[in-house]
Amino acid sequence: MAPQREWLEHDYYKELGVTREASSDEIKKAYRRLARELHPDANPGDTAAEERFKRVSEAHSVLSDPAKRKEYDETRNMFGGGGFRAGNGAGAAGGRFGGGGFSGGGAGGAEFNINDLFGDGAAAASGGAGLGDLFGGLFNRQPRSGGTRPRRGNDLETETTLSFRDAVQGVTMPITLTSPSPCTTCHGSGAKPGTSPRVCPTCNGSGAVSRNQGAFGFSEPCPDCLGTGSKIDDPCPDCNGNGVMVRTRTINVRIPPGIEDGGRIRLAGQGEAGLRGAPSGDLYVSVKVNTDKLFTRSGHDLKVTLPVSFSELVLGTTVSVPTLDGTVGVKIPAGTADGRTLRVRGRGAPKRAGGAGDLLVTVKVAVPTGLDEASTEALRKYAAAEKASGYDPRADWGR
Repeated sequence: MAPQREWLEHDYYKELGVTREASSDEIKKAYRRLARELHPDANPGDTAAEERFKRVSEAHSVLSDPAKRKEYDETRNMFGGGGFRAGNGAGAAGGRFGGGGFSGGGAGGAEFNINDLFGDGAAAASGGAGLGDLFGGLFNRQPRSGGTRPRRGNDLETETTLSFRDAVQGVTMPITLTSPSPCTTCHGSGAKPGTSPRVCPTCNGSGAVSRNQGAFGFSEPCPDCLGTGSKIDDPCPDCNGNGVMVRTRTINVRIPPGIEDGGRIRLAGQGEAGLRGAPSGDLYVSVKVNTDKLFTRSGHDLKVTLPVSFSELVLGTTVSVPTLDGTVGVKIPAGTADGRTLRVRGRGAPKRAGGAGDLLVTVKVAVPTGLDEASTEALRKYAAAEKASGYDPRADWGR
């Protein structure tokens, strides 16, 4: 069934339980909630829940795509979800669009198959263009010469959580999904192993047949192959000829180095399988990154706070600082101020174009507690010498 016909038959907003004014985030939240409730893993053996899960997934695949959603809204606004009728002869030319469909001005109006409206068959038998050609530009599509074909599978979405270090360095990890997948028995063809689909003899594989209605010639899906262009004489016993079955599978996903929290990875062809050998949809993996006890991140740069003593800042020293793949010696110049940030080139997160960001080391004085008598006495002597030298840390403070 062509997408526009499905759109007239199904209210996707109602399927997700949202209004037509719902934002993208509201649609996403509604889908995730319903997907969790209806997922086959949560409802083993419940065919009704499984069918609803498929409808909800289809609704999300349309409404989550801004271009598809706009086209869907325009389609339903234009035709009101109603039927399409045409009068016989010239009277049909006086037809008009209305909330209940398309009515012809002639007497004895005949039911018009919605397939003809969207050009799912051949051109008019009279030699002129069919109504599919007339409305072909309505959705920025060219008229099609063949019949309906099994449609591409829906896109799927899942989430995974990574440690901070795995996200920075990259990792390959398994993800388990339960979704419509190509049947492992017939490999998606829908035919019993050892057999194969054959070209439909009624439509010669076009998926459409022509008929005349008054002054018009119309095409409609072939009744023998239901518009697919092929027939399966001996269906696969495991998928009943659909080429698709719900099963659990594990996919190894390569997370690229440097991915950030909220990043999204597209795996082409790993989504829901299409019926009877049609292409599969895509799988989108959203990534959540946990925090790390040492490191934070700013783009490709990593940040770490280094505890130091007062004497290390005054006298200067070299300190061993941890990185994601070992340690590095960082030189603290004599007289370094508390809170200063030192930069270590190339020890940050990897960049897609090559190379890496930097490691930013911020020094912070750690104030000692519980000094012994010798240390306390030495500190008092230093304080007296500092005062005698004329040093005043608050000399310019408050001015």
